[in-house]
Amino acid sequence: MFNKSEIFGSIAGLGLLFGTASSVATAQIPTEMPVHSSEQTSQFRRIEQPLALKVGVTLGGLGLIGLELWWFLFSKNKATKANSSQGIQELTINVDGGYEPSRVIVKSGQPVRLNFFRRDPSSCLEKVLLPDFHIAQDLALNHVTPIEFTPSKPGQYQFTCGMNMFRGVVEVQ
Repeated sequence: MFNKSEIFGSIAGLGLLFGTASSVATAQIPTEMPVHSSEQTSQFRRIEQPLALKVGVTLGGLGLIGLELWWFLFSKNKATKANSSQGIQELTINVDGGYEPSRVIVKSGQPVRLNFFRRDPSSCLEKVLLPDFHIAQDLALNHVTPIEFTPSKPGQYQFTCGMNMFRGVVEVQ
């Protein structure tokens, strides 16, 4: 649909457009203050803006809201299939501001080893929870922590950080 360079290019172009438009609008604002002390200063003064600027700001805001919704709701990470060697399905998950990959595909009935490599020093990511497998494991900073389990039936099993802010999914097929 869209690639990242097109999206970032569009956002940068909109930023330049709005920056230029706002500086033109700022230059049109009168800088004189009322001389009469009898005028009320607690009331707001209406400043007329060009219609094109109002429409541009509105469309830009709606576009940014749409981009934010797409980013958080519809841009799913691609799933990564675990490699199988010596009967164990194994995959390394980097823990740095979240889990990468955050979606892992494994086969049912075979042992799984997820190697969590924690680079993020925040306290939220110092523990990983796999509640469906009754696993709660501390993750050492800058070390690989292996977690082993054997999924018995297909489904999607969530893993989270200790504060339930960052999430990932183990998809068992």
